[in-house]
Amino acid sequence: MYPSPEHTWRPGARVFYWSCVASVTLVWLTPIFLLILTALKSNRQINSEQGAKFTIPEPFLPEGFMTILSNGAFWTSLMYSFMVVLPVVCIAVGFATLAGYVLAKHKFLGRTWIFAIFVAGNFVPFQVLTFPVLRMMQDLGFGEWSPYNSLWSLIIFHGAFQTGFCVFFMRNFIAALPTELIEAARMEGANELQVFTRIILPLLRPALAALGLLIFTFVWNDFYWSLVLTQGDLMLVPTQLVNLARGQWQNQWNVMAGGSIIVALPPLVFFFFLQRQFVAGLTLGAQKG
Repeated sequence: MYPSPEHTWRPGARVFYWSCVASVTLVWLTPIFLLILTALKSNRQINSEQGAKFTIPEPFLPEGFMTILSNGAFWTSLMYSFMVVLPVVCIAVGFATLAGYVLAKHKFLGRTWIFAIFVAGNFVPFQVLTFPVLRMMQDLGFGEWSPYNSLWSLIIFHGAFQTGFCVFFMRNFIAALPTELIEAARMEGANELQVFTRIILPLLRPALAALGLLIFTFVWNDFYWSLVLTQGDLMLVPTQLVNLARGQWQNQWNVMAGGSIIVALPPLVFFFFLQRQFVAGLTLGAQKG
């Protein structure tokens, strides 16, 4: 059963719907608005008000943003975050696309069990993996080189850990594609590589955009594994921001508010560039007919 279009609703139902939308939007935007106000205030005003308040900054000072942007450690951690997130997105989404195609459109013994293993991995609490992953990263490597306390440890772990969810997502997406297209391509003489690159991949653009954005956001916001697997300047930007708050910026609330806003911007900008594909990827198959 599908909902009727909004223009066919009764006036009372329409008013109730938009009232709920406005209320939820206001609740969602309230902490963001408070964060922006705090970043534009001086630390003296924040302390005199005994915390973050919905008051006008007097005067408007971009001190919180300027302080964080002039810090070299913050820019270094921001660069490291991109150096980890982008390879992880490529690895997880790339492997998941191949595995999802095989699990969805090829029949072989044990296919269901393999897919069940990928799904079951999503239900393992990540805290349980702390010591095994830490020990594995310390023991990996060759000679004197080890991925522990390097960006490689984060790339390897997140690339493997995120692949389970990606396979689950891509397999279900590919399973909804018409099998007749694949059979027709094979009848025309296309091999498996040509079927995958010329038939499947073009149809997966919405799913690739949606999944890439989700994984980008998951890994970008990582705090826990950056704290476990790296130390010092190699930490990702959310963890580094907390370290700076406990050190040179202790009790400088305007700086922390400005840093939080800047850290949240890359996933938001990524979403605005891919919002059409993201919505299409999440709603494919939800249309009637």
